[in-house]
Amino acid sequence: MSETEKIEAAAFRRLLQHLDERKDVQNIDLMNLAGFCRNCLSKWYMAAAQEEGVEIDYDAARERVYGMPYAHWKEKYQTPATPEQQAAFEAGGKS
Repeated sequence: MSETEKIEAAAFRRLLQHLDERKDVQNIDLMNLAGFCRNCLSKWYMAAAQEEGVEIDYDAARERVYGMPYAHWKEKYQTPATPEQQAAFEAGGKS
């Protein structure tokens, strides 16, 4: 692994740690502000694994990003989107 890859891996781990520490920030907030969310990151993780010839399914990728099974995270931390959050999401056209 190159120095660049080591640094990128460390930055990724720090991003996951930060997201884990900020469970109060909902995915819709991330989408509205940054155009990506934990689920997007999970899809990118899965795609990167597949590019390296490693088979990983979406549930396993989400568990890596969320730090627990997605259903458990959703039950424990996800709140319903407010009308304002939903309107901002729809106005932004992000998916």
